Amino acid sequence: MPIPLASDEHLPQAPLDGRVVLITGAAGGLGRPLSLACAKAGATVILHGRVVRKLEALYDDIVAAHLPEPVILPLDLARAEAADFANVASALEAQFGRLDALVHTAVMLGSLSPLEHQSFDVWLSLLRVNVAAPMGLTRVVMPLLARAPDASVVFTLDNRGQEPRAYWGGYAVTKAAIAALARELADEWEHRANLRVNAVVPGPIRSPLRLQTHPGEDPRALPDATRIVPLYRHLIAGQQKAASELLIDAQAWLAGAVCATSLRA
Repeated sequence: MPIPLASDEHLPQAPLDGRVVLITGAAGGLGRPLSLACAKAGATVILHGRVVRKLEALYDDIVAAHLPEPVILPLDLARAEAADFANVASALEAQFGRLDALVHTAVMLGSLSPLEHQSFDVWLSLLRVNVAAPMGLTRVVMPLLARAPDASVVFTLDNRGQEPRAYWGGYAVTKAAIAALARELADEWEHRANLRVNAVVPGPIRSPLRLQTHPGEDPRALPDATRIVPLYRHLIAGQQKAASELLIDAQAWLAGAVCATSLRA
């Protein structure tokens, strides 16, 4: 059943003072504006990414704005092992003792081509980055999320995971898989009063990923990634447990239309 969700002007934006928010792909097209917005709202942001110089540039921007000092977490998800995720959880526990939100925006595209032209090794990397890493990271921080009075996990999906088409290969398959993971977690957390999970399909937004998938498109015709940041902010803090467990179409939300369905439907 479709579920209404308030528009940008009326969507609650709770302050994030004192909250610890981990954002994967923090230097990316969506991760960067979201990281800045969370820091401006008072959160200590854990900035995950693969390229250290990009994380350092984002760190410098946050510190220069006199916002809460973030933490840099460099980790290549295509190579990360279970022990690496366990080390992340141990470091967060030692420094903060809990985690208030985990937002998955990190993604790998791979190649858009017929299946017979796609690399088996690239598919393995796609499975690691887009599926195994979100599962592995979410799993190890669950005890830290459970310690927070109100904790949130947000997955970022894609239209092609919902409606696969020719040539989208491992990207579409892995995005379908992460949608299944979000549904499983929503079901498991149904009776966990302090734990919420949601999934967002951003749709066409101005981002480096979109430039790769649609190189002939005029990016000026697309909404900037900052337009959907308030939606993520609401899901991080501001949403009630009873209103969680949603699969949200961000483009429909921007248009003021009914935009959400239950992950548990």
